[in-house]
Amino acid sequence: MGLGKRLARLFRALLAQEAPDDAFALALLEEEERELYLAMDPRDRAHGVRVAKRLLARYPEAPEAVLRAALLHDAGKALRPYRPWERVLVGLLAPPLPPYPLRQGLLGAFQVRRHHPLYAAERIKDPQVRALVLEHHAPQSLWGRRLHEADREE
Repeated sequence: MGLGKRLARLFRALLAQEAPDDAFALALLEEEERELYLAMDPRDRAHGVRVAKRLLARYPEAPEAVLRAALLHDAGKALRPYRPWERVLVGLLAPPLPPYPLRQGLLGAFQVRRHHPLYAAERIKDPQVRALVLEHHAPQSLWGRRLHEADREE
């Protein structure tokens, strides 16, 4: 993704005041998934709902696991909430850092940005949803690619 597109996406994420459609999400999610979803920042929840609705509009036959993965694909970001200035920095830079140990400060923010699919997947019980969340940065399956494409359109 080019720098201009990244900047536009970042500013939209920082400035957006859209309320997430939690009723839509909670109706699809399993009990333990609801807790993960509700722990997410409202901007990330709204984004997940947009991705899930985009998938549903394009692929009405989408399996429920794919829609649940769309709702939870950024749930790993809730492990360590971003400060506004960190959101900007981690959207622009992504230094290679290992997922563990999770660090404090800016290094921890970079880790969460890079490894949030892993952090989310470690908390998801359903193996299909877990696999799709892990794929969302590097899709390998048909539904993983579709999820990735729906996520990248913002």
